[in-house]
Amino acid sequence: MSFKDDKKNDQGIETYPDGKMYVGEVKDGLQNGQGILTSPDGLKIYEGEWKDGWRNGQGTFTYPDGKMYVGEFKDDKRHGQGTFTSPDGSKYVGEFKDDKMNGQGTLISSSGTKYVGEFKDGEMKGLCTLTSPSGSKYVGEYDGMKRGQGVYINWDGEILSGTWDLMLKKEIPMEEVKNYLKNKYPQFEGFD
Repeated sequence: MSFKDDKKNDQGIETYPDGKMYVGEVKDGLQNGQGILTSPDGLKIYEGEWKDGWRNGQGTFTYPDGKMYVGEFKDDKRHGQGTFTSPDGSKYVGEFKDDKMNGQGTLISSSGTKYVGEFKDGEMKGLCTLTSPSGSKYVGEYDGMKRGQGVYINWDGEILSGTWDLMLKKEIPMEEVKNYLKNKYPQFEGFD
């Protein structure tokens, strides 16, 4: 590593063979504290906290395709609370674990569909409220699609409740679905 004035425990500037540059705090020859990593053309790739040469703590990472993540990092991965946005207008706000959406979050697609609920290993999976731009709403279990017990409220007020596998497979009274969801998911608050 070549740091300005050969300082290994202060502010440093490091230029990498691929043209990227790090400017920031350094400890024991590694990025530690606040720092900025830029691309060869001077665009910021990452600005935030570092620990032992890895992104750790709060930071902003900008992808080459214009996507952006603002939030927590652990061991160079998105981990903790964060916001991920895409140039097409889609946006995720919520929990990350090991670089994937994991835990509670809200995903709004570029078309305006809004998913509020659980994520597992980067997938929408678990209890959710799914609202379409037309105002239709599904509250229930989700596994890449409406799958399990839930209630669908159409934009015109029609209510369908039961067991789903993309489409309604078996009608079940709404009160039974509500009790099932309350028992299985303590965070369930009902249908509003």
